[in-house]
Amino acid sequence: MPSISYQLYSSRDWDAEETFSMLAELGITEVEGFGPYFEDPSRTAVMLEANNLKMPTAHFSLDFVENNPERAVETAKALGIQVVVIPFLASSDRPTTAAGWKSFSERLAKASEPIVAAGLQFAWHNHEFELSPVEGVMPLDLIAAASEDIGIELDLAWVKVAGQDPVQWLERLSGKIVAVHVKDVAPQGENKDEDGWSDVGHGILDWAAIKRAMDTAGVERYIIEHDKPSDHKRMATRSLASVRAF
Repeated sequence: MPSISYQLYSSRDWDAEETFSMLAELGITEVEGFGPYFEDPSRTAVMLEANNLKMPTAHFSLDFVENNPERAVETAKALGIQVVVIPFLASSDRPTTAAGWKSFSERLAKASEPIVAAGLQFAWHNHEFELSPVEGVMPLDLIAAASEDIGIELDLAWVKVAGQDPVQWLERLSGKIVAVHVKDVAPQGENKDEDGWSDVGHGILDWAAIKRAMDTAGVERYIIEHDKPSDHKRMATRSLASVRAF
């Protein structure tokens, strides 16, 4: 039975203690951390324990992992993080050639070494830009192939936004997926105040087909996310209900 987690970035506009309490009340037992929660790991650890939450996965910036791997490992172990996920590459840093993407993939492989040596997993989280072919090559394929130690945290909604089929990518990356972001896209023109995102199960993704593909791919962790909810409790409540209904 896959575990259900919640990406804390979804609630970045709300108080952290309020967010943890809200998630605990809903029965969520796992969260995925990101930058601000690493500024004071001891405070984060206290909030996790107080709400019976665990943080098995987290988003770490590539700069942090490359420039201070010892601190990244120390932070991960202090919070019980098992999977260090690199989540983003600024547009100004994105390669424009296949060779450039291959070089970046090799850079990721190098960055993974101290993380894996410490007994942790390492993964990449996609947006839409890795799913646009460059000189006939798909950047996400290069990243996935660069090292056996690079897992993929597949964001299903960004796959859809890129014009790709989430089911096909689940099949394509089977064996490499450490978790998926279950996120939804609103019908065109709707939810403009939420940047066109939707609560899980209330958008356009075909969850019945996706669930079958996730099962076949052996996905073990579903991470609920919404990039800009106007009401994080509504989003968490409705999204959790949809995921549990899977």
